[in-house]
Amino acid sequence: MAAACIGVINVPWEAVWTILGAKISGQPIPTEFATFEIAIWNLRIPRILLSLLAGASLAICGASFQAIFRNPICDPYILGISSGASLGAAIAIILGLNIFAFGITGMALLTALLTLILILGIAYTGKRKTVETILLAGITLNFLISAVITMLMVLNQESLEEIIFWTMGSFASATWIEVLGLTFVFLIGGFILFLNAKNLNIMQLGTETAQTSGVNTQLTTWVILIASSIMIAATVACCGVIGFIGLIIPHITRLLFGNNNRTVFAFSIVFGAFFCLAADTIARTIAAPSELPVGSITAIAGAPYFIFLLLTNRSKSIH
Repeated sequence: MAAACIGVINVPWEAVWTILGAKISGQPIPTEFATFEIAIWNLRIPRILLSLLAGASLAICGASFQAIFRNPICDPYILGISSGASLGAAIAIILGLNIFAFGITGMALLTALLTLILILGIAYTGKRKTVETILLAGITLNFLISAVITMLMVLNQESLEEIIFWTMGSFASATWIEVLGLTFVFLIGGFILFLNAKNLNIMQLGTETAQTSGVNTQLTTWVILIASSIMIAATVACCGVIGFIGLIIPHITRLLFGNNNRTVFAFSIVFGAFFCLAADTIARTIAAPSELPVGSITAIAGAPYFIFLLLTNRSKSIH
């Protein structure tokens, strides 16, 4: 409610409740609140819902990555999956695919999956198939993809502003279509992750123990990674790259509620959603009438926490 009220133009909470009630019930909006209709229903509510969905998606995907790799510093942003999706979005913009429905989303999904396959291919080709190898492969590809995106921006000045949107993250252009689309992806992807939470819990005991318990570890790993990558790609396609939510939220959730992945997934969704909403609210109000990128706010919170994890040597494994 507070997020809907504050902004460049402050709106009374009575107006917000009245407009929402009128839209849901199909009743006409009272004359005294009619001037706020566009600001609330067409701009702020879709933006709020999209930020909640994006935060929830990134947090549960981060939790699934940390569980799969048994490492609290794994997340889609650090591993390069988000950057891979952003590269696809940049290519789609340059090629003009953004004029088609799901043009950007489809390309972001393709490059996100290709990035995931490339990371795992690099990691599993060498002699040491460790989590550290996967992390290093992901971080290296992250730098490479960022460099490619920078080159694309320099070579395509006419698309520079639009590409920068994807690389910095923003909910400024949120629409109801994006909200509905991301809701669908989130519900399907989240269902798949929760469905595999029990197998993930068993896999924390070790691969051999999981296999003797009847868990197909390889299938579970690929299903979770692909489902997470699809959710990440859809999120990036809607709002660009927003880092560190998938890192800090699941880790804090595990510290508070333990390592049962069903619980971690559930609370990561809640905490991630409201953390992203808070970051977006700060981004659009702290420098009003200008806006800060949402990714810069999450990075200010996430980067120090990442350093803290490294310094306290808590990056070994989740037991």
